[in-house]
Amino acid sequence: MDHTLNEGPVIPGPPFPVTNVTGFRDPYVFQSPQLDRTANSTPGIWYTVISGGIHVEGPSQFLFRQYDADYRDWEFLRQWWHEAANSSWGDGTWAGRWGFNFEVGNVFTLNDEGYSNSTDAEFFTTLGAEWSEVPIIPQVSQFREMLWASGNVSSSSNGSVHFEPTMAGKLDFGVFAYAAAGKLLPATSQASKHSGTTVDRFIIYLWLTNDNFGTSAFPTLQQGWSSTLTTVRELSRGTMANVKNDYLVAGPASWRVASQDKSASTVDLVTLNQTIAREVRAAFVSNATRTITEPGRTISTSASGYGNASANSLNFAQSPSSKFFMLTTTLHFPTAARNATDLKAGLRILSSEYESTSIYYQFANESLIIDRSNSSAAAATTPGILSNNEAGRLRLFNIASGSANGSSSIESLALTIVVDNSVVEVYANDRFVLSTWVWSWYDQSTEISFLHEGSTAVRFDDVVVYEGLVDAWPSRP
Repeated sequence: MDHTLNEGPVIPGPPFPVTNVTGFRDPYVFQSPQLDRTANSTPGIWYTVISGGIHVEGPSQFLFRQYDADYRDWEFLRQWWHEAANSSWGDGTWAGRWGFNFEVGNVFTLNDEGYSNSTDAEFFTTLGAEWSEVPIIPQVSQFREMLWASGNVSSSSNGSVHFEPTMAGKLDFGVFAYAAAGKLLPATSQASKHSGTTVDRFIIYLWLTNDNFGTSAFPTLQQGWSSTLTTVRELSRGTMANVKNDYLVAGPASWRVASQDKSASTVDLVTLNQTIAREVRAAFVSNATRTITEPGRTISTSASGYGNASANSLNFAQSPSSKFFMLTTTLHFPTAARNATDLKAGLRILSSEYESTSIYYQFANESLIIDRSNSSAAAATTPGILSNNEAGRLRLFNIASGSANGSSSIESLALTIVVDNSVVEVYANDRFVLSTWVWSWYDQSTEISFLHEGSTAVRFDDVVVYEGLVDAWPSRP
């Protein structure tokens, strides 16, 4: 059956006077009562944000407003957000670079519970940023980063609307995690009703490419397919309460100060929270074929065994028998850890005598690292299997104890790690995600152990492993 329309696209290209664009694509259609008020729009009207940029000038999001009831005509509200070419948020530590061109923009409003149109909700946008190092090669993007930003929206007398970021960060620190796609999931949806969720949510997932965005031959020919989607996440505005108002709070960063208690020398910070969608997490737990609990412990220098997976004090008594599991644990650090440049603490997974993947936090550069140098025994003989480390920045703040002496402790590191054969996703403290490929080769590479290096002790809570995950596509051949 022929469903070809008799007319072209409703927004066929960039409107005058926008010319010489780096891109003009990925329309995202949404409604926003907050934007209705700011732009003096008819309540309930629809908007479209289109991602792109202008040569020399820099990346942009172009905003349009529905003009007629049939959605055929759209009013251009100008570039509602624009950044200088190849600039960055602050020094680029927390949100990479804005680059030359924006892609796959989503726009939505969040409060502490999830998606919201209430007056206390804040505007957020997720975006892909394309950029390159000099010398610039036309039509080639060396780097792509999946970012988010939150900020204020205002209007001008000429009818244009402007978005001004107040904080920004990376939606996923994985080098090949990109092209996030988000959607409003109302409380009235079948999924929410089934799970008993009574709030509206904004859910999102990313494309995890494993062929360098189509520029590498490996592994499509060998596998017959390429890339995958990450675990579905739900987003909200998160609050970090009772944070000591010290040098660690300074921005611009992926957080901002929401309130301050001068008498206690503390602040409350807000950021973007992202967690595994509650239905998915519940399914991982309830459908587990086996649940393993490894008792927590304090590991000091005497038990240090980084690089030695056979250390008895570090090995788990039981490990999964497969490479499909979710594990959770929390690490606690003493105050001295802040300046312990030699400290590395975390877990080693997918381990055998032939290969292993190490996941650890180090204060030296405030980073969570997935060490892939020994992840795949096949890497030595198979060009295309990457073995470089993947890393992301995560600051652990000083949290006030509430005592009269003004003491504080380092924020604990709460980890959730999802392993789906060759894909590893690391969630931390509800505000950090790092997704990557590890290509573990041997069937017996399923052991897990604690990882510790350095002169400072670290306390681990119980590690709970839910083995089995969920067969999301039971009818797939």
